[in-house]
Amino acid sequence: MKKLLFLISFSVLFQSCYSSKSIGYKNIEINKKEKLEVLILNKPSIKGSFVSKNEKTMILQTKNGQGTIPIEEILEVKVREFSLLKTVGLTILIPAAATIGVYIVALIFIQ
Repeated sequence: MKKLLFLISFSVLFQSCYSSKSIGYKNIEINKKEKLEVLILNKPSIKGSFVSKNEKTMILQTKNGQGTIPIEEILEVKVREFSLLKTVGLTILIPAAATIGVYIVALIFIQ
């Protein structure tokens, strides 16, 4: 039971450490290797690391290699950012909630 609770807490914790922030195409910094999610017209979104951009295309490094995306097809660009506040908050809240839950269950079964 403890292992299952630990596994669930661990997966939720690291899933929530990152958040996405919507930015404009022109605001992408060329010198930074940022993790991006690009929403495209009538296609699934593409996730990858920023490689380069020009006035017609943007290039991302994805799991399957480099992907070139025409500017006309881009709906939205999101930057993946590490959230220290979420990480610290969940590190404290998950164990606290688990402890409270164990006490509540214990009180129910004792009575």
